[in-house]
Amino acid sequence: VRLMESGGGSVQPGGSLRLSCSWSGPTYSNYCMAWFRQAPGKEREGVATFDSDGTTTYADSVKGRFTISKDGEKNMVYLEMNSLKSEDTGMYYCATGMGCTLDTSGYNVWGQGTQVTVSS
Repeated sequence: VRLMESGGGSVQPGGSLRLSCSWSGPTYSNYCMAWFRQAPGKEREGVATFDSDGTTTYADSVKGRFTISKDGEKNMVYLEMNSLKSEDTGMYYCATGMGCTLDTSGYNVWGQGTQVTVSS
């Protein structure tokens, strides 16, 4: 399985971005898809997950502002980000694995990341 993110960029506080993650190769119906992010000097943290049954979870810091979605026919996962704040700045990674939590240990396949910068 290969993952590739796109859609990052620079935006002012209060703005919006939509990240995309495409996957190729064999997948399993019970795998979870997730978005993580990592700011300079900080650990990678979970942002949102999309379980095989359609259940979604979000980090408290992004609830109400970010939305994760999946299009299985197109092999795509999206992260819609609204009301962006400077603290949302970081490299955003798409990941897949058996464990559908906001912890990195549940994922064994990662994309290369796409940079999001929120600054005035």
